Amino acid sequence: MLIKSAEQKDYASLIEIWEACVSHTHDFLTQQHIDELKPLILEHYFDAVSLFCCKDNSGKIIGFIGVAGGNVEMLFVEPTFFAKGVGTFLINYAIDNLAATHVDVNEQNPKAHGFYLSRGFEQIGRSELDGQGKPFPLLHMRLAKVVEAD
Repeated sequence: MLIKSAEQKDYASLIEIWEACVSHTHDFLTQQHIDELKPLILEHYFDAVSLFCCKDNSGKIIGFIGVAGGNVEMLFVEPTFFAKGVGTFLINYAIDNLAATHVDVNEQNPKAHGFYLSRGFEQIGRSELDGQGKPFPLLHMRLAKVVEAD
């Protein structure tokens, strides 16, 4: 596996991975919610983060991560590559190279919450609403070895 900076030409592959992953992990979202989010991600969110994709040995994109201001804003893996080290590879890259120390996780996605806990993050807070003001609670997490400045 290797990590490369994502380019606009990669967005079609990234949004396919996003949609496949969300369909497998975000069962609390309706298809309408997914359809509403998709253009926002393509037209705004991808460009708002430092975006990197993970490619397999054949050059196929199998996952991606986006970081802004030390916060992991997105991490999605092609479902056929779940539990094969892709997510760990991406989060380690973000921690080591992009100064990623925080992440928000949907409370209704316990596998993601468990993933980040197992990678050294700890829960530090909770919000009732997601970033779009929808009633999908977020768990705020930070890398446990990070010491917050007062």
